Amino acid sequence: MAATSEQNLRPEYDQVLQDIADYVLTYRVKSKEAMRTARFCLMDTLGCGLLALRYPECAKHLGPTVAGTMVPHGARVPGTSFCLDPVKAAWDIGCIIRWLDYNDTWLAAEWGHPSDNLGGILAVADHWSQRRVASGQPPLTLRCVLESMIMAHEIQGVLALENSFNRVGLDHVVLVKVASTAVVTKLMGGNREQILSALSHAWVDGQALRTYRHAPNAGSRKSWAAGDATSRAVRLADIAMRGEMGIPGALTAPQWGFYDVSFSKTVKDQQLKADSDRQFSLPRPLDSYVMENILFKVSYPAEFHAQTAVEAAVSLHPQVRGRIAEIEEVVITTHESAIRIISKDGDLANPADRDHCLQYMVAVPLIFGELNADHYEDDFHTRHPEIDDLRAKIKVVEDPRYTREYLEPDKRSIANAIQVRFTDGTSTDQVAVEYPIGHRNRRKESLPLLEEKFRANLHSRFPGPRCRGIVELFSDQAALEETAVHQLMDQLVI
Repeated sequence: MAATSEQNLRPEYDQVLQDIADYVLTYRVKSKEAMRTARFCLMDTLGCGLLALRYPECAKHLGPTVAGTMVPHGARVPGTSFCLDPVKAAWDIGCIIRWLDYNDTWLAAEWGHPSDNLGGILAVADHWSQRRVASGQPPLTLRCVLESMIMAHEIQGVLALENSFNRVGLDHVVLVKVASTAVVTKLMGGNREQILSALSHAWVDGQALRTYRHAPNAGSRKSWAAGDATSRAVRLADIAMRGEMGIPGALTAPQWGFYDVSFSKTVKDQQLKADSDRQFSLPRPLDSYVMENILFKVSYPAEFHAQTAVEAAVSLHPQVRGRIAEIEEVVITTHESAIRIISKDGDLANPADRDHCLQYMVAVPLIFGELNADHYEDDFHTRHPEIDDLRAKIKVVEDPRYTREYLEPDKRSIANAIQVRFTDGTSTDQVAVEYPIGHRNRRKESLPLLEEKFRANLHSRFPGPRCRGIVELFSDQAALEETAVHQLMDQLVI
């Protein structure tokens, strides 16, 4: 006879949730390298957000949900005059950070941009710092922000090491939501039970699909999806802080949990995993590994799997600029992830489509010798039909070594190589770049360029004297760490 009732034995919280909660509650950052890298990450991420405000399609999303809303101790949105509730402020900050695809990157079985978490971290920290001062307590300092960034990077990045959410159709912003939820609940003063509750709700939320990142549906949602995720984290943290009960088996509940509903789907060329393999774990202890190894986008606002291809194309430009019409074929040798994510033919419908097209991101610098955000805009694309003409001549092939070393922990390369062949039978040498300039292996080379990028982005929004003061603050690790969060935000608004 079929069972007519279920055993209602409430479980302990899933172990992954407990591991994350215990990490954010007890971890103390000891790595000077991690703190220094976090300073550069904060600097670069803020700069990316300021630059994005030049683009009306980004700016139109910003501001209060209800016009004229006044929020006591509201969180500010850098580069604007908006003072918002922390949930909407997190959305806006996350939106501007990600809009140009220019902030940091993490590549593994899953990929993503851990500095996206700054939307929630900065909104909550600004709001709570002001509240604390108003009640006679010490403000939150930027050391707290840097530590929160390190922990959010670690949670998102370690979960991404061996667990591919994209292969089951889920967007990587699920990890932004989870990481932001953990750290902002801690920032709000949450205890272990409240952090666990918030985390469980982050996992049982409906998760975003990757539809908007891929042909033929790529579009601008990919530029605000992370802002949406980090904003949702702030809302879930607030719900938990109000005493909302958690869902202990959010991941493991048979039939109804995240694993069974969202993580065990059969994917192309892959057999359905055994039951014991449909779950994920934390493959290394949570520490500061991800921040120390984070990838910066130093030179090009381009999807990271194409960074080395763009660098190679720029270096080839002097050899081909007078012979574009004579090109017979361009061969891009790359790794499997780049082919799966950003290699595409056919019409490109919008800027978000173009900045996720490997062939477009190579064609532009071959022709013009550079690549910046303006090159993705509709008017530029319309004025230069030669870009699509060259795209049609590009062939993409995989190098198994590039694919293998992309995932090897001691390498983590993101290699691309380009060779241009002409109609007269001649060709350029193959130019290979295995590590982008933002890689840890090239950190010394990249940091001065990150500072130049930050100065330029500041000047896109603020007058010279204020820019100099902000740059001076960010050049001093100790002074920055001691600065109150709301005092920095005072300098970043109009």
